[in-house]
Amino acid sequence: MATLMEPSQTATSRVTVSQLLVPLLDKLFDERLPVMFEFWDASTYGRETVGRLRFTSPDALRSVLWSPDELGVARAFVTGSIDVSGNVAQVLRGLQQSLRGDIGLLLRSSPQLFRAVRATGGLGARPSLPDEEILPRGVRHSLGRDRQAISHHYDVGNSFYELVLGSSMTYSCARFVTPDMTLHDAQAAKHELICRKLGLGEPGAGRMRLLEIGCGWGSMAIHAASNHGADVVGVTISQEQASYARARLARLGLDDRVEIRVQDYREVTDGPFDAISSIGMAEHVGKRRMALYFERLYGLLRPGGRLLNHAISSVGGSRLPRRSFAHRYVFPDGELLDVGDTVLFMEQAGFEVRDVQNLREHYAQTLRCWVANLEQNWDAAVDLVGEARARVWLLYMSGSINGFDDAGLHLHQTLGVRLHADGRSDMPPTRRGWS
Repeated sequence: MATLMEPSQTATSRVTVSQLLVPLLDKLFDERLPVMFEFWDASTYGRETVGRLRFTSPDALRSVLWSPDELGVARAFVTGSIDVSGNVAQVLRGLQQSLRGDIGLLLRSSPQLFRAVRATGGLGARPSLPDEEILPRGVRHSLGRDRQAISHHYDVGNSFYELVLGSSMTYSCARFVTPDMTLHDAQAAKHELICRKLGLGEPGAGRMRLLEIGCGWGSMAIHAASNHGADVVGVTISQEQASYARARLARLGLDDRVEIRVQDYREVTDGPFDAISSIGMAEHVGKRRMALYFERLYGLLRPGGRLLNHAISSVGGSRLPRRSFAHRYVFPDGELLDVGDTVLFMEQAGFEVRDVQNLREHYAQTLRCWVANLEQNWDAAVDLVGEARARVWLLYMSGSINGFDDAGLHLHQTLGVRLHADGRSDMPPTRRGWS
């Protein structure tokens, strides 16, 4: 077994990495820790109940020393100096539940971290940042900065998204009507629910015009056009998404019913529309611009027209911290609203809010399907985007599973209507047609 020793020690007083790190790990985690730590000298700490956290080199400790918070740990995972054996979501949950406090505060206040890094040979220059990490430049949520953020997340290659998302190519919460429903069918069920809430294809409604904000790869637009006869305008600021969506529409013969634009929602001026869907888009808008967001969408609707806002939310709202993994690697400038704030902003813009539905458990199941797709196609994913990028997605989706499972995250569909001048809503008397 390989061993290490303190510089001041003789060759007969060899110690393992785990022995050096025991004071630090005892400070970080309580006795409930269900994860075994394994180090590059094969020494271990803890018991392997749900999985194993493997430190493959001293570079892992060096990353944490230079960034003693979740960002340092995430960088080590992305670069491969920390690896996970077992179900990643369960390992993350086990670590979180047994952590004695805020990991950043614990690491920064721990002299054992420096001593352990020095003793294991991990001292050295600040590690270079992975290419997958970004800090957008410019005014937050300006047109230019939003394009940087969206491109970072979505323009990583459509072939990669095909592996993760499956045949539906839908990057938002599905709706599992039955326990054995496939991901493809669950995404179709979600699109159908939204179409029905928006009143597409209702008796006497005629041929309706739908605006889809953040249309992704075109799946909702295809569903609305092919199943409900809608004329659809889909807007995205991702060039790769737009190209992919247009090709799909051409193959299906729907390009005369659906127009895909590379356009920001703030640049849409050709209303009125009969309905607007915003699916997984509001998280990119930011609370400070949310009033303008809903005001603009209200102005694009005809009287009696409906808006369906489908977005992740959190109690009290949350703006991703600058030094969080999600901000640097996944959703730069992402921000979640409390559903109460969403309702208030919609009402202030003029909407009458008619329905709010939480699909939280459905998103956890959706993420499990995406993680399974990624793991089953791991080698192909690495070939497409590199191992570091694939690791980013595995960590982000696995962590999000826990967020939806423990109700730290929610997924709310909020339906609003622009009333007629006399107060008519044109809403159906019950929700019977939405099931």
